[in-house]
Amino acid sequence: MSGFDVGNRLKQLRLSRELSQRELAKRAGVTNSTISLIEQNSVSPSVSSLKKILDAMPVSISEFFAGEIESHDQVFYPSSELTEIGDGTLSWKLVGARRPNRSMSIIHEHYPPGADTGEEMLEHDGEEGGVVVAGTIELQVADEVQQLKAGDAYYFDSRLPHRFRNAGDSECVIVSANTPPSFSDGGDEQHHV
Repeated sequence: MSGFDVGNRLKQLRLSRELSQRELAKRAGVTNSTISLIEQNSVSPSVSSLKKILDAMPVSISEFFAGEIESHDQVFYPSSELTEIGDGTLSWKLVGARRPNRSMSIIHEHYPPGADTGEEMLEHDGEEGGVVVAGTIELQVADEVQQLKAGDAYYFDSRLPHRFRNAGDSECVIVSANTPPSFSDGGDEQHHV
């Protein structure tokens, strides 16, 4: 994750909440070694795994990537200043991650062939929508599954379980937005086991 120390940030947040690796692992429903390996940057967590761990603290994804840095109300963001929040396979670049009091998230998403948000479907408060810019993506929302191609769009209630998967043989690029500006504001969500 270019330029962002996921392991150190997770450790910093865990220690600030006075949680042991064991306690955080128990709350998140993952193994102790998972927390340890992430904190050592030995593995990159999937988006759904990271979200599950952060929900257990609770910390939102946007708060996690914003870090402690406050910024002015910047208007323009060169691509080099977008914050990578993907999992090392799929790339999600967040616009204005450090902007104080953001009320939405805008994400430039890149899914290489075979990329998948995971068998554990995502669920979080809010709404999200996006437009496929290039390639194709399989989007499942609850029981509905649709193949979307460049120019197609989506908009749904994020509390419905959802999953994105690139079953094609070329990269898929999506520009999306969601509100509120995170996957979750707390740890009240039910996860698939």
